[in-house]
Amino acid sequence: MTARIDHLVTSGTFALDGGEWDVDNNVWIVGDDTEAVVIDAAHDAAAIEAALGGRTLRAIICTHAHNDHIDAAPALADATGAPILLHPDDLPLWKQTHPDRAPDGELADGQELSIAGTTLTVLHTPGHAPGAVCLYAPELSTVFTGDTLFQGGPGATGRSFSHFPTIVASIRDRLLALDPATAVRTGHGDSTTIGAEAPHLDEWIARGH
Repeated sequence: MTARIDHLVTSGTFALDGGEWDVDNNVWIVGDDTEAVVIDAAHDAAAIEAALGGRTLRAIICTHAHNDHIDAAPALADATGAPILLHPDDLPLWKQTHPDRAPDGELADGQELSIAGTTLTVLHTPGHAPGAVCLYAPELSTVFTGDTLFQGGPGATGRSFSHFPTIVASIRDRLLALDPATAVRTGHGDSTTIGAEAPHLDEWIARGH
């Protein structure tokens, strides 16, 4: 059976640098009827477990370690036995939310994760966070971008651990090189495509946000 993409939206709080904001997060589940991986276990472990529908969870993959993307990860791991995977450059952010619980494994640029006959390739895309990654699934014509690329531009870079020139370079070199038809499934909000976003790179640089 071919892997499919399931999607749910969970709601909670994003907290960083002393501020808090109410947010809705996209949680992506990639798999078939028997096994799956979760991309970004946000806010509500019970809702994510329910969406799995009894499938074996092979991994909880973190696109980065801002609290709103990882707050439910330990509870989901405890409930399912699945390992939590994070790029090591985001450990300082992870420890702000989960000081007593380390991730179970590391993500590395170029690493390939297989689920239900589909390969997810890890693309290290720092800028929004030092260890931010995207997950490219060519068989599904999809890249999961976390908070690196949204409909309308790059993720925010105005807070600690972020850097605007770095995120622009990540998007230009790693994401805009993908097939223009590739769907961009984001950490918040609506999906887009590489082809829809690529023409606007110079506008983003000019805005400098």
